[in-house]
Amino acid sequence: MQDRLEDLTLDALMQRAAALRDAAHGRMLSYSRKVFIPLTKLCRDVCHYCTFAETPRPGRNPYLSPEEVLAIARAGAAAGCTEALFTLGDKPELRWRQAREALAALGHATTNSYLAAMCGLVLRETGLLPHANPGVMTRDEIAALREVTASQGIMLESASARLCEPGGVHHGSPDKHPEARLEVLRLAGELRVPFTTGILIGIGETRAERIEALRAIADLHARHRHIQEVIIQNFRAKPRTKLAEAPEPDLDDLLWTIAAARVVLGGAMNIQAPPNLSPGVYQRLVAAGLNDWGGVSPVTPDHVNPEAPWPHLEDLAVRTAEAGKVLVPRLPAYPEHVRAPDTWFAPEVATALRRAADAEGLARGDAWSPGERTPPALPAPRLPAAEAGLARLVERAAGGARLDAPDIIRLFAARDADQAHVTSAADALRAAVSGETIRYVVNRNINYTNICGYRCRFCAFSKGKTHEALRGPAYDLDHAEIVRRAEEAWARGATEVCLQGGIHPDYTGETYVAICEAIRAALPEMHIHAFSPLEITQGAATLGLKLRDYLARLQSAGLGTLPGTAAEILDDEIRAIICPDKIDTAQWLAVARTAHSLGLRTTSTIMFGHVEGPLNWARHLLALRDLQAETGGFTEFVPLPFVHMEAPMYLRGQARRGPTFREAVLMHSVARLVLHPHITNIQTSWVKMGPQGAALALRAGANDLGGTLMNESISRAAGTQHGQEFPPEAMEALIRGVGRTPQQRTTLYGVPPGEQQRRSYEAEDLAPVVQTAPRRRVPA
Repeated sequence: MQDRLEDLTLDALMQRAAALRDAAHGRMLSYSRKVFIPLTKLCRDVCHYCTFAETPRPGRNPYLSPEEVLAIARAGAAAGCTEALFTLGDKPELRWRQAREALAALGHATTNSYLAAMCGLVLRETGLLPHANPGVMTRDEIAALREVTASQGIMLESASARLCEPGGVHHGSPDKHPEARLEVLRLAGELRVPFTTGILIGIGETRAERIEALRAIADLHARHRHIQEVIIQNFRAKPRTKLAEAPEPDLDDLLWTIAAARVVLGGAMNIQAPPNLSPGVYQRLVAAGLNDWGGVSPVTPDHVNPEAPWPHLEDLAVRTAEAGKVLVPRLPAYPEHVRAPDTWFAPEVATALRRAADAEGLARGDAWSPGERTPPALPAPRLPAAEAGLARLVERAAGGARLDAPDIIRLFAARDADQAHVTSAADALRAAVSGETIRYVVNRNINYTNICGYRCRFCAFSKGKTHEALRGPAYDLDHAEIVRRAEEAWARGATEVCLQGGIHPDYTGETYVAICEAIRAALPEMHIHAFSPLEITQGAATLGLKLRDYLARLQSAGLGTLPGTAAEILDDEIRAIICPDKIDTAQWLAVARTAHSLGLRTTSTIMFGHVEGPLNWARHLLALRDLQAETGGFTEFVPLPFVHMEAPMYLRGQARRGPTFREAVLMHSVARLVLHPHITNIQTSWVKMGPQGAALALRAGANDLGGTLMNESISRAAGTQHGQEFPPEAMEALIRGVGRTPQQRTTLYGVPPGEQQRRSYEAEDLAPVVQTAPRRRVPA
């Protein structure tokens, strides 16, 4: 490998490295938004180039106090940081009496013990994710830090032991011996700790020794898969050091080392070079194969290199775009580890990471969550055009081709100009398929019971710590109240009642039949849109009927269509986590297929933003597309962003905070493309997205605004802050606000009777609902 690298020209080596990087990382170039916490600047080592380490000074506390640590961390959190980088000298208590005395006053025997305490404090008090660089550690010290850190690190710096000999830069620094540092890397791998390392170039090592160090890192990573990034840091000569007059490595030497690291470590490895140490040459660094800028702080200086200020994040984004890349925020742990939180992190840290991460394992790029009133926004793209390969995928999808899962994942990964291309293409396809009309239905939700024998881990409908305020006590509506609500809805212009509820342990298939019969007897013209595939399966099972026979019976009783809820994610790997006792993917699809064969059309949905990711989204969309190509029975597709606030699995630290706004909008756009030409209506949920979010979704491929609802209980129970009714006047104002024409529709996309439309604009206030108290039901 060394000979081959040495034989290549610099340009050829950089081209090879960049190609490897692009194949694995695409256009993304990441960074971590951090705050720098120098816990102590005392150190037992005497590296000849270091200005970070200090000697004890009278009147100065050798360690930051807990209050000082928290003040720095809180400033970082206020500035939008996600990482708290703890940097400190190596075991100063072994050299300095003042360190021992200060630690004793703090209640600790070692620096690493105090470090672990401060990492835990910052994690719990601020939500920032700690990354710790304490130098050489024992197995027990690494394990203790694992409980309270998202990642740890130690710079290998060099594999050359001769640098520790007299005259070398590491002479007198026992913690800089390569074998000691490699042992830390090995122990971290065994303990499954995401770990940062790297090399420092220009301190007297040869290029051959750099390759040796990189190969040692590669070997350890091959064994444990724990090396999350490798930093290529160029030596900077600093005043008041023994190397103050030493020559620094030139740009070509830095570029050669970055490119060599990429080739030795492979395309997937994260290769980093600090931007503040190489100002003005960012495009050259990118061309050499790096894919990460490291931690950049909007709050604190680089205490290791105080002479080199961080670039402003806005400037870094511009310079990154000039190099043809998209700057994306990440967490202190990288996506490949974040996506497997229970494998790589202690429970407390895993919870914090889930709440800070998006579906790809990167940092959430916005503060929005479904159901909240935070104004949503999509940043303007910086790159001039979409990547050619992505543009070809979009063109194929718009032409009706069936994409495969990796193609769909690539669409979901779109950012910047790629994202803009996906959303604009989806909107253009919407215009071609559906025109400039945005439809909605005047309807009423009737949730007939919130009592449920299932334990879906995402559902707050019959659970939640503030459930009394959100939905009141348990209820089980009698027929009189169901019919009263349906009649009131008709009088207010509704053409549909949508009925769903919990799976009450006393309900049988006759219960659902009787509900339909009661509504039809009172309102023969009202469309009954009712019962998810879970309720259908449950009802059929209680009567010992086949799905087809039971659906036919419901149809005779007045059922018009079925909502495509209970789908959540049509991927059994995810269903086993979020709803293990619920029907599986095949059963859900079987209900929809059977209903379609009887002429009962259904909607289709996805609930996303919890524990799943783009691969699961792709599988879900393909399952719907394939069934629609077979039956043609789906009327629309409805993305339902996960509302996290009261969801049990979120409260237990097992789920994300719903999708980011970027992901929520992309779901509408990608669905429009992937489901074309089979499902022509893409609906956006104003309850989940909020009116402003729904308006942006209407510009990104959606052509339907759903229902006015009148009452909404399920999302309300989960914690959404949006209202329970969106009357026609408000619907139409929103639609006109995006330059489209509003039109009322029926459930099956027909035109409602004129009298009902008139009533919808003159609706009186709703009467108070009556939540019938639970009672023992006797099976029919």
